[in-house]
Amino acid sequence: MGTMDQDILRVLYTQEEIAARIKVLGEEMYADLREKDPLFISVLRGAFIFMADIVRSCPVKSDVEFIAVSSYGNAMSSSGAVQITRDIQQDITGRHLVVIEDILDSGNTLSYLKQYFLAKGAAEVSICTLLDKPSRRTKAIQANYTGFTVPDEFVVGYGLDYCQKYRNLPYIGVLKPEVYGGE
Repeated sequence: MGTMDQDILRVLYTQEEIAARIKVLGEEMYADLREKDPLFISVLRGAFIFMADIVRSCPVKSDVEFIAVSSYGNAMSSSGAVQITRDIQQDITGRHLVVIEDILDSGNTLSYLKQYFLAKGAAEVSICTLLDKPSRRTKAIQANYTGFTVPDEFVVGYGLDYCQKYRNLPYIGVLKPEVYGGE
């Protein structure tokens, strides 16, 4: 085992469990989106691995875009102030958007992005999140498509990070508190 694995308290979802859930999500999304010419928008950086797998599991004619936002920095919880650091590059007027996110936590980022895209002319904005942590929600927002609901623990892997590390773990695990200075 590598040093990253040694920092994991326990595995929440294995690579196989994630792949199986993404297959189901892709089928659900295909049923909903096959007539809509969707634009999938990945929220960087955490969702890039999930985005790649979800668009392959949903065989609709579609396009992809990327947006980068900052509300965390290197902190463990959102500051609440969302700033777009890299915007999408195309006109979204009249388009059906699917925002792909790694985790729906406080809801600040996704609530902000949904309103932002609607204000820019999107016809509809759906949210697809790998993980949902409803215990941390401060905004009234829900995902249209959810991979897994997780407890209020610090999770990493499969795109999710701590200080930009652990994204490349093939599974989702709970980070040991001593790694991030928790209790």
